[in-house]
Amino acid sequence: MPNPAPEIWTPASWRELEARQQPSYTSPEHVEQVRSELSGYPPLVFAQEARDLRRQLAQVAEGKAFLLQGGDCAESFSDFNANRIRDTFKVLLQMAVVLTFAGNMPVVKVARMAGQYAKPRSSDTEVVDGLELPSYRGDIINGIDFTEAARRPDPGRMLTAYNQSAATLNLLRAFAQGGLADLHQVHGWNLSYLENNPQREKYAQLAERLQEALEFMAVCGVNSENTPAIRETVLYTSHEALLLDYEQALTRTDSQTGKWYDCSAHMLWIGERTRQLDGAHVEFLSGVWNPIGVKVGPGMQPDELLRLIDRLNPANEAGRLTLITRMGAETLGDKLPALVQAVQREGRKVVWSADPMHGNTVKASSGYKTRDFDKILREIRDFFAVHRAEGSHPGGIHLEMTGQHVTECTGGAWKISEEDLATCYETQCDPRLNADQVLELAFQVSDWLRRGRAC
Repeated sequence: MPNPAPEIWTPASWRELEARQQPSYTSPEHVEQVRSELSGYPPLVFAQEARDLRRQLAQVAEGKAFLLQGGDCAESFSDFNANRIRDTFKVLLQMAVVLTFAGNMPVVKVARMAGQYAKPRSSDTEVVDGLELPSYRGDIINGIDFTEAARRPDPGRMLTAYNQSAATLNLLRAFAQGGLADLHQVHGWNLSYLENNPQREKYAQLAERLQEALEFMAVCGVNSENTPAIRETVLYTSHEALLLDYEQALTRTDSQTGKWYDCSAHMLWIGERTRQLDGAHVEFLSGVWNPIGVKVGPGMQPDELLRLIDRLNPANEAGRLTLITRMGAETLGDKLPALVQAVQREGRKVVWSADPMHGNTVKASSGYKTRDFDKILREIRDFFAVHRAEGSHPGGIHLEMTGQHVTECTGGAWKISEEDLATCYETQCDPRLNADQVLELAFQVSDWLRRGRAC
């Protein structure tokens, strides 16, 4: 029989339950030392920011806003630099402007940044040329090099993850408030994207409309100098709450409300491999007051989903829980309707978001893992269609993406082929959409948003 959930929640109550996907550290004393040190560090985010995000996600749950969540599959210690952070920030803003303007919908922006350092794995070990070593679980746990030293889980990496997350957040806040988010700047970035894109004529029409709107507002006296909403933006952060020692160490009591918040990010989510009702990850996130998410794969049954919703959002508060579907283009149309129907029938208040990445991962003949752009689009299209048919809100998209011009996903306007993958394949884990592909996707999603509002 599974162990029942502890009667009283604490940041450490998850330890009474099975915790999957955790590293096998060789020194419990070293883990405790690092966790104790982290517990004394300043929070990375503030409880009020998490409450603000929760209120905005309540608008998404009611169909009055749209959630854009995206970033690296796994952040890297070695690739940590200002230019990469800036480029991902810029492309997220570009997407948000397209979705807001063309889709006529406010957009809540949440980055998979400043903490996405841990990754679940299907096997605890991997074998190369007869040598078996622990699997790479993200830079917060071990190194990607296939050596015994690199693959040994090191608790000290949690301190590096904290420091790099803090630096990333500082830079993101500076970008968001310091002028880089000015709508006039974003418009210019879109024009540079359109310059060489094969579909530039279609997209140029929207860019011209945006320019006309900005010029009209300026004539009326509304400009970036006197209107902060034109000059500034708000970007929230998120990551999978996988490494529970790290999450526990950064959980704090809010001085204003007395409630517990996981201050490692504004939003946390539970992955498909760790969403067991009687598991440690569900126990941990059930007690923090951040907005949270849970991945929903094709094996999820309606009754199980309802029990999970009630466990994570017992007060049925809009904005608390986001269901992130990741089913695959070939499967979502068959599996999602029953889940949506159950949630609608029982009156559960959730945000529905589509992760079209994980269910569409394949291995190319060259050996590279990749994802096809057309299948990604198809899964999002079917996600919208199911929700429209069931009278529900297609609330958002959740993407693994980068501001770099990588060649990791095939297809798109540039028609990246399997042969092109080796040109610039940089991911440490899963393939990501590049800057051109995510902008192309944003224009398509904005069309579906606009059509839905017109109905």
